[in-house]
Amino acid sequence: MTRQVDSMEEVDCDVLIVGGGNAALSAAISARENGADVIVLESSPKAWRGGNSQHTRNLRSMHYGPTDVLTDTYSEDEFFEDIYKVTKGQTNEDYARFVIRNTPEAVKWAKSHGVRFQSSFSGTLQLGRTNAFFLGGGKSLLNSYYKEAKKMGIKILYDHEAINLTIKDSKIKSLEVRDTLNDRILVFKPKACVIASGGFESNLNKLREAWGDAAKNFLVRGTKFNQGKMLFALKDAGAKIIGDPTQGHMVAIDARAPKYDGGIASRVDCVSLGIVVNKDAKRFYDEGEDFWPKRYALWGRLVATQPDQIGYSITDVKVLKLYMPPLFEPIVADSLDELAEKIGLDKDALKATVDEFNAHVIKGSFNHTVLDDCHTEGLEVEKTHWAQTIDKPPFYCYPLRPGITFTYLGVKVTKDANVVMEDGSICSNLFAAGEVMAGNILTQGYCAGFGMSIGSVFGRIAGREAAKSRKVIKDKELVGDAK
Repeated sequence: MTRQVDSMEEVDCDVLIVGGGNAALSAAISARENGADVIVLESSPKAWRGGNSQHTRNLRSMHYGPTDVLTDTYSEDEFFEDIYKVTKGQTNEDYARFVIRNTPEAVKWAKSHGVRFQSSFSGTLQLGRTNAFFLGGGKSLLNSYYKEAKKMGIKILYDHEAINLTIKDSKIKSLEVRDTLNDRILVFKPKACVIASGGFESNLNKLREAWGDAAKNFLVRGTKFNQGKMLFALKDAGAKIIGDPTQGHMVAIDARAPKYDGGIASRVDCVSLGIVVNKDAKRFYDEGEDFWPKRYALWGRLVATQPDQIGYSITDVKVLKLYMPPLFEPIVADSLDELAEKIGLDKDALKATVDEFNAHVIKGSFNHTVLDDCHTEGLEVEKTHWAQTIDKPPFYCYPLRPGITFTYLGVKVTKDANVVMEDGSICSNLFAAGEVMAGNILTQGYCAGFGMSIGSVFGRIAGREAAKSRKVIKDKELVGDAK
């Protein structure tokens, strides 16, 4: 029901979902499955719907034995060990394992709602055993969910940006929404609400608050619509916010990528097969520390700490066909001097770095699909695996910038996805899923596909629990009417 109140329209509704990506649509469909009438608020126009999910490709899932889309076995313990390593032990084991145990059902549920997965494949990403890939990528997944939502009678409101909310007595009372097409403010009064509107990674002012001047050189891999307004509104309303604002899923991407929406195509995947130098032509980290899907998110943060937030990934022709090329063509040169001139580095400094690296390479059996024995010895910054001399022209270079995907600052939730307040009380009708609460598990580092795992698992739970809580409210209203 809609009514006019003090020049603003007030809208009563059953379950309200804020966001339009994987977590939000999972919540919407789940809530509808559990009997609720559902409205979804997507801040973007229809053409840009889906938040960061449109740029994804896969979901990390445990499994015991081969499946139709995954090879071999990926146990709960191994999955957790991967998360433990990338977060350097700084994760909530209870919550992490909770998500991990629910991933097989998340894949099954996605299939039941039209999402198609492709057969596992081999290659430099080493993900055929651990990650289920969406046929057609994240955009296809979203199209399947939106098609399902329409069939189920879920109402989608595009160009509707949630800007504020009111929480009282540990319950959400109202949510202010800007209808950007019609230039008006609506006040929604839901019986239950799920916040699944992403982090603050696209909010350049907030990034500068956290990172200082370095943030001016950051690129945003995903949507420009994830401004974090609901995250900070939750904080202002007294919800408990956890995590470090400088931590997030940050990847080394091609420096030539656009400011927003570069997506997966802007990522540079040859880092582990060569060396990376900064603007002073110096190496600064072990390029071969571990498999790329377990370390690629580390490199964005590493580049962010370098002078002018710039790096250069350099390889030679020997590894040219061993990685997936990104969107942009490499910078190619027949000599290191020529390469240095093209990328603006001091040629003597670059030659010295490469010569020193080559002199300390210990040859072994090179194999980019395993943790091989090719390494360096005697360098200040060693390379642990896949170390080969860089000496066979032509030479290839990709300039690197920090590409931020999503932030880990988030709202604290229970395992039923209820929002937790600063005083420890639990909101009975307010829930959160996806990036906005991923900080309950992710504190630093990243494993490919785990964000989609968190969003899929908690999205379904948030929708189910929102439907339950709204039913409790309805039942109480019916009792009140009977009296």
